[in-house]
Parts: sequence; structure tokens; C-alpha cells
Amino acid sequence: MKKHIFLIGFMGVGKSTVSRSLKRLMRAEEIDMDAAIVRKCGMSISEMFEKFGEPYFHDQETEMIRQIAGRRPAVVSCGGGCVLREENVSLMKESGTIVLLTATPETIYGRVKNSKSRPILNGHMDVDYIAELMEKRRPAYEGACDLKISTDGKRPEQIAREILDRVGVPG
Repeated sequence: MKKHIFLIGFMGVGKSTVSRSLKRLMRAEEIDMDAAIVRKCGMSISEMFEKFGEPYFHDQETEMIRQIAGRRPAVVSCGGGCVLREENVSLMKESGTIVLLTATPETIYGRVKNSKSRPILNGHMDVDYIAELMEKRRPAYEGACDLKISTDGKRPEQIAREILDRVGVPG
């Protein structure tokens, strides 16, 4: 593996699940950015949003991407909003391939509807709100990615193999 593989996309598309499959197939290091930030800060993402606000969390994402960019290549599951900052996209493009995972709003709702750890959806856990937020973020996701893969109706290993085929990495 010569470069990082950054998995981006809306919450619930399967970034963390697919990154674990890529890790197994490639025997590569895997970094779940949200989990790493939670460990580093010693509090949940919901707590960060509540105590310090959303910008604080996004500052933590930027710092994490800076650190990852300087390390040996890994599979990186990014937070849903990390591509909203141009600095993050530049760092990821310089050090890796950015793979956009997609799913329909209905699929995403089915995956996240019972979650209590999605602060952006608090009070808005419905398909229409998810679709609206996805549409707002779509230009940023599509502008950042090197390739785009749908996760609807696919198993994680199937998605991981598709990524490896398209990136040209044996797995």
C-alpha cells in the first residue's frame, strides 16, 4: 500500500464497517477518525458538540488528518463532515485516495435510526431531513472524491473488494 485510502461520505453509509473489511483484506492499519478523536479528547462526539460546539470537533478532525497524512499508509474512516473544510481535502488528496461511499436516504435512516450518537440528527431522525442534509453536502463529497461507490444492498467485503479493484491495490 503506497497511499492512504480515505473513506468519506454521509453518516451511516458504512465507512467504519467497510474500513474494517479493507483492513482484513489488505492486512493494513485502520484508523477510525471519530473513534481516535473520542479517545484523544476523552469525551464522546455528542459531549464535544454540547460543551465546545461543532467547530471544535471539526478542528479536532483537521488536526487528526494532519497527523495521519504524515504517517505510513492506512485505511482511514473519516467523519461525515471532514470534507467540508478545504484544508482537510487538500491534505487527504496529497497523501491518499479519497473514496466516497454513498447510500440512499432510506438506507441511511435504516442504519442510524436507533443511534443516540449522531448529534447532527438529534431531533431530526427522519428520511426527509437526512435527504436534505445529504443534498447540502453532496457537492463537497463529490468535489473531494477520487472515486464513488454505492453501498446499497452490498456486503462490506463486497464493497471493500470493489474499492481495491478500482484503486488498483491487491487484496
